[in-house]
This record gives sequence, structure tokens and C-alpha cells, in this order.
Amino acid sequence: MTIYAPWYLGMSSSKYFNHPTLKRLRNIGSVLQTNEIDYQSATSVSSLHSTAAGKLCRKRRKHIEVKEENECANNGQSMFDSEGWKPAVWREQLSNISTMRQQRDAPVDTMGCDVISDVTAAPEVYRYQVLVSLMLSSQTKDQVTSAAMARLRQHGCNIDNILATSNTKLGELIYPVGFWKRKVEYIKRTSEVLQSQYKGDIPDTVHQLCELPGVGPKMAYLVMKCAWNRTEGIGVDTHVHRISNRLGWVRKPTKHPEETRKALEDWLPRSYWPDINHLLVGFGQQTCLPVRPRCENCLNVSICPAAQTSRNGTKKQ
Repeated sequence: MTIYAPWYLGMSSSKYFNHPTLKRLRNIGSVLQTNEIDYQSATSVSSLHSTAAGKLCRKRRKHIEVKEENECANNGQSMFDSEGWKPAVWREQLSNISTMRQQRDAPVDTMGCDVISDVTAAPEVYRYQVLVSLMLSSQTKDQVTSAAMARLRQHGCNIDNILATSNTKLGELIYPVGFWKRKVEYIKRTSEVLQSQYKGDIPDTVHQLCELPGVGPKMAYLVMKCAWNRTEGIGVDTHVHRISNRLGWVRKPTKHPEETRKALEDWLPRSYWPDINHLLVGFGQQTCLPVRPRCENCLNVSICPAAQTSRNGTKKQ
């Protein structure tokens, strides 16, 4: 079977890894290929962002024919079809979401962790900022996280400076992110661990990241992707969790994001892993809302189990 690659495939690197001035990529520890980018003038989310690298926009690539990674060469049948369960119309659903997300104008597109971190900073500082931004983002809207990171960067968002900052001042800088008092403690304790055990850098494995205070699997997988340019798994947040259940992308309903991650990784081809979080988060912010989803504007309305259930008078999950 031959399919067309969605616009987002092959664009998984964070803006840090695509920045043309960053020739220090050799320090990342692996050979990275920089995607072609161009600069476009745009109004940034804060004055701090506008004085940094500016908004980096990847050039969209033309649709190209790609072979599914587990596709049979002889008869065009997917080996995956016969090896295990998968959603019946997931390709069509994903293609529709890709179409709806082509403008890339959701909050996550302009205020994601890789965007609001300083791409011009030293590699270890950039990675630290990615980690901190993800810690702040839990239970917090992107707009609030972005504003908090702008204040932190203006203050000096590096390990030494954060450790020298009082808890009171740090709280003032990150307020009103969700659970800000608890996050002050997490950031301070994590910074101490990074300084004493990782020579001022962040861990480069999911296991070690999850050992840091306040860091769970979702954050760890996103840190690996955005800070280290490595896809170790799917980052599942509340949007990905909700949408996966609504679309029927899990064999049976899941109650927790970690259950959803394992369910998705069981069937979703690995080539889709790097971008599925970003794709679904934006879709969840604009169309598949937690409350009163805009099904009337969704291309999947006729093939979405939750939409069909709603039409029949049953409440969505």
C-alpha cells in the first residue's frame, strides 16, 4: 500500500536543532541533520521572544510517496494488519487531522517547550530550559507557561542562577502556573541534582529523567525529543489521552495517560511517533476540546466513534 506522507512527517526536530547558527551540534552526541528553514518576521508572544531568535518556520514539504515501515513489498499488504489490533480507519482519521492542522496556528505551535526556550543559548542551558518549561506546563495553559518562561529567561534561566534565586522570588516569576508552589520545590531540587550528578546538564535517558523530582513519563519522552532530538516513545498528555480514546485509537478505554501511551505504541508505526503529540495537542486545543468539542468543524465527524455516540445522545468521554 502506498500512502502520502502528512505535512508534519520529517519535521520532528525542535527549532534548536534547526537553527542555522548552531554549529555546536557535535556536542549533542549524535550526528544530526539540519532541516532547511527560513526566517519570517512575526509578532512573538512576548517582547523577550522577539529579541531572541525570532519565529523560525520550517518550509513545508511537498507530498511524497512513502512506504509504511512494516509494509510487504510483494503484495502491498501491511504486515501489521495481520500481526495485531489497530483502529480500522486510523489512516483516514490521521490524514484529516493533518489537514486541519496545516496552518500550525495552535498555541502549542507558537508556545511549545522548544519554542519558548532559548535556541541561541549554550546546549546545556537550552536543554535545561526545555526541561523547566515542561515542568511548568503541567496543569497549565501554554499561554501561562510561555509568559512564565519569558520572565525566567529575563531573570536568567540557568542552573546556577536558579539555585541562587530564593524560593519566594522564583515563585513570583512562575506564578500563576498550576501548582506553582510545588513546582518551585521541584525546580530547585531538580536543579540541585543536575548540578551535582550531571555536571550542569540534564539526563539523556527516560529512566534518569523520570528520577528527577516532578518529572513523569510524558515529560521525559518530550524532553528526549525536544532537548536531545531522540524519539524514545510517545509523549501522552491530557489532549493525546482524550483524543486517542475519542477516536477509538485504544483497544479498550484507558483511564490514565500512561496506559494510553502503551496502547498507542503497540500499534502506531514508529515513524509517526515523533510528531503525534504535537499534532494531537494542537488539534485538541482548537477542535477536539475537552468540553463541547467542535465536531461540526471536524473532518472526522463521520468516522469518529465519540462524535457518533454524541449524535445518539450519549455523553462523550
